[in-house]
Amino acid sequence: MLDEFAIPRDLVDRRVTRMRVLSPSNLAADFSRALPPGAHIPMLRREVLDSFLRRRAADAGATLVPGLVTSLSLPADPTADPYLVHYISSDSGSPSSSSSRSVLEVDAVVGADGANSRVAREVGAGDYTTAIAFQERIRLPDEAMSYYDDLAEMYVGGDVSPDFYAWVFPKCDHVAVGTGTVAAKPDIKKLQSGIRARAGGKIAGGRVIKVEAHPIPEHPRPRRVVGRVALVGDAAGYVTRCSGEGIYFAAKSGRLCGQAMADEWKLTGAVTEAGIRAGYLRRWDDEFRLTFRFLDMLQRVFYGGNAGREALVEMCADEHVQRRTFESYLHKRMAAVEPWGDLRLLWRTAATMVRCGVLGREVERLRRLEQQAADQVLLRH
Repeated sequence: MLDEFAIPRDLVDRRVTRMRVLSPSNLAADFSRALPPGAHIPMLRREVLDSFLRRRAADAGATLVPGLVTSLSLPADPTADPYLVHYISSDSGSPSSSSSRSVLEVDAVVGADGANSRVAREVGAGDYTTAIAFQERIRLPDEAMSYYDDLAEMYVGGDVSPDFYAWVFPKCDHVAVGTGTVAAKPDIKKLQSGIRARAGGKIAGGRVIKVEAHPIPEHPRPRRVVGRVALVGDAAGYVTRCSGEGIYFAAKSGRLCGQAMADEWKLTGAVTEAGIRAGYLRRWDDEFRLTFRFLDMLQRVFYGGNAGREALVEMCADEHVQRRTFESYLHKRMAAVEPWGDLRLLWRTAATMVRCGVLGREVERLRRLEQQAADQVLLRH
């Protein structure tokens, strides 16, 4: 992402070269043995990255308007009339500054306003399921912080999340300790206590400097382009399951969408729904649909219970799994097929799942579903 979006290296807080995944029984898999030479996972703070991107947009000619969007008036003629963006403006963007209600007249709208997107609601883009991500930023004693200098840890288990993972990620002068869930949102603080207990002495003596909670979409919205309004990033639902990554896909979708609108404007002097769909939506789906579906399948298989999580961590110790994962993660697309290596991986996966009791459970579940379907057919006749 740094190279693709020209992000300065001095914005990076930490360069992670060691990754560790810990199972419910605390079996640890070193997930960084297959990391390519010189490669690393950059860790940035969102507030630092967002500030840089705003400044760069202004330097490129964008007009920044601090404020809060309250509603969107749709045009009487969806092909020609402007949209009216109603917002509360302020000079500094802070709640304490003086503010006033204003209206902005625009030809097209890009909704990049997060999982609780006001733009999505105004155009009827439809709902989606969301998870909650909760984390504490914890400043550690120097010795403890040095342990996480270039190390990221991921924990799986019902004690930290029933359907996702928990993490300890290094940041500038602190670590981010958190967890996420869809199925157990009311228990998020209990799950947070679980990751603090699992990390144990490694974060002992730390001081909480900030607490954060955010909704995370679980799948794309039913409608991502409505008229001359397009949704990108979390507003569109572009967060991968299994890994929970969203920042790259937010930046990528924003660039594809903006470029599609700019290209059509240069050619025709207008922006249309058909043009946005062709230049943005189809390109996005062609490039990333398979990745999102594959990671959704992995989450369903491996995050459903502790047996599956034990199998997942056991597989993470396999160098072929690690190499294929990094090929996909670093390049943000499914790695090319390697017939023999992938066939061996398939057999190893099946063996691991049998050993951990996952495959038998899934086969039994499918057998029950088939029997229920057959019983319903008999009832109808």
